[in-house]
Amino acid sequence: MEEAVCVVAGGGNGLGRAAALELADNGARVVVNDLGCEVDGTGSDAAVPEAVAEEIREAGGEAIAHHGDVSDFGYAESLIGDTVDEYGRVDFVCNFAGILRDGISYKLSEEDWREVVETNLTGQFAPLRAAAKHWREASEVAGEDGFDRQRSYLAVSAGAARGSLGQANYAAAKAGILGMVRTVSNELVRSNVRVNALIPNGYTRMTETVPEEHRPYTEAEMPPERVAPLVAYLASEAAEDVTGCTLYAGGDRVGVFSDPAMDAVGVNPDGWTLESLSKHFREDVASDVDLSRTESYL
Repeated sequence: MEEAVCVVAGGGNGLGRAAALELADNGARVVVNDLGCEVDGTGSDAAVPEAVAEEIREAGGEAIAHHGDVSDFGYAESLIGDTVDEYGRVDFVCNFAGILRDGISYKLSEEDWREVVETNLTGQFAPLRAAAKHWREASEVAGEDGFDRQRSYLAVSAGAARGSLGQANYAAAKAGILGMVRTVSNELVRSNVRVNALIPNGYTRMTETVPEEHRPYTEAEMPPERVAPLVAYLASEAAEDVTGCTLYAGGDRVGVFSDPAMDAVGVNPDGWTLESLSKHFREDVASDVDLSRTESYL
């Protein structure tokens, strides 16, 4: 990781801050991005990313702050461009930016839907597009010799991608990230760029929005710092050719999720009708499959 240039979006708090510190501790030069907003996306404070950058510098590392909203395509371009201007390159981008505005689907406002999807999904794509454009151009300049090391983008999803009561907006955005990663990883593999998704599990400001009696764990049980080593690994050369994956980190565990796969299939040479499906779907096609799955998502 020595002198690798790493951009940490949403690096002002929680998991993002822990990742920024871990990368710096391993010798990376870090650009700390954050809008400095509240958990619901309101407000803005440039002091938030600056505080983390200063913490890195005081520990002997190298870091600068970059204040702005990564869901804004123009800002995302400037984040990558300014990083290249400052350090001459971008090796790794990880993106922890996200907000919460929970609500039951039939009560969820249009604004809360749009704001959460915009921040959590568009906010992942905009910097990915900017970084991908830069890396594509840089790889063409590098020519046959290619990059001196693979570049890497890590998009942060969440367990809510499987479904989460009262979070239709957040769950939809986080699930969308997984499809985006599978697509873009294939588009960039020839440019020697890795693209992965991370589903982290750690105590953050978002955890504190859950009433204390219903929180799944305490900060002592699941500190955000336990997620950061996997982030550093995915930024490092040790993770060469690890791409297109959805990964997990939390507490004492790291892991790899399977991609969506068909659990069962039925073939009818003449095609299916309502009558034949009514007769065969449950008993023959999906006899070994649980077709009532809602409880697993609560």
